[in-house]
Amino acid sequence: MAHLLDTLQAGSLTLHNRLIMPPMATAKSEADGGVSKAVLDYYQEKSKGGYFSLIIVEHSFVSPEGKASKNQLCVANDHLVEGLRSLAQVIHSNGSKAVMQINHAGSATTQEVIGEIPVAPSPVPHPWNGNIPKELSKQEITDIVQAFQDAARRVKEAGFDGVEIHSAHGYLLNQFFSPLSNKRTDEYGGTIHNRLRLHLQIIEAVKAVVGNDFPLLLRLGSCDYQEGGITIEDSQIAAKEFEKAGITILDISGSFLGYKSPGSSEQGYFSPLTEAIKKVVSIPVILTGGINEPQAAEKLLAAEKADLIGVGRAVLQDSQWAKQAIETLR
Repeated sequence: MAHLLDTLQAGSLTLHNRLIMPPMATAKSEADGGVSKAVLDYYQEKSKGGYFSLIIVEHSFVSPEGKASKNQLCVANDHLVEGLRSLAQVIHSNGSKAVMQINHAGSATTQEVIGEIPVAPSPVPHPWNGNIPKELSKQEITDIVQAFQDAARRVKEAGFDGVEIHSAHGYLLNQFFSPLSNKRTDEYGGTIHNRLRLHLQIIEAVKAVVGNDFPLLLRLGSCDYQEGGITIEDSQIAAKEFEKAGITILDISGSFLGYKSPGSSEQGYFSPLTEAIKKVVSIPVILTGGINEPQAAEKLLAAEKADLIGVGRAVLQDSQWAKQAIETLR
């Protein structure tokens, strides 16, 4: 049997194959971040047939100042839970498990989007927009931990199978992890363990409200690919800390370069990162990045580069991709 068709057990989460749909922003929500018919239709189309064992719903903001862009999904208000429940039901009705990704944009947003100066660990210009953010106070950091906790509670109440904390692609938690953006001199800056402090506080707070049996994923921007930034060795340390803290699955991606890897166009171009992280943890690791052929996914799994394969852009372009991939390997 093909590796891609193998089942996987991760904590209480049972996956019927190794193919997942990673989070991809659609900008289809209502103006207040609520689930729209367009969002429901999109996930209905992508999940049809249950060919993905798991669908991770696009990043959704945990607080108003953490909103990344217009028409982004929101998990910051209790009144939106009903809409989120409809979204989870659509995915479940097609036979896939559903996880929701929660996020705070930090300085990756703009004043135009949130109506105020964006916040960050330090007043360092964000490479995407050049804006200089406001440095977060310790009280504001505490408030952000609370916002993530509340968001995770709503995700569980809405009937999702798990929640994913976003610490990649240049957003707030990634900004705390990266020495390029975190210049703090207090307990949240400096050493790698200080730069991971907020992550670990959020994980602890989330677990306190959803319980130890609710699957908790973390998407980690594992390398900045530039001098003075996050290295894979840093991410190996982080991965071990996250496993110890109770993360169920690690979802590996890029950092300030987003979902890209410099100088590499091969399918699964983040595989050197996932392979290195797999060596130091026992929890499953997700690999995404330019994978558009089932044979390539199969080869990466056989070589033990990862435990789960995420296919995004190929599915964005062709909603039948997962169906054809699974049928090819059967």
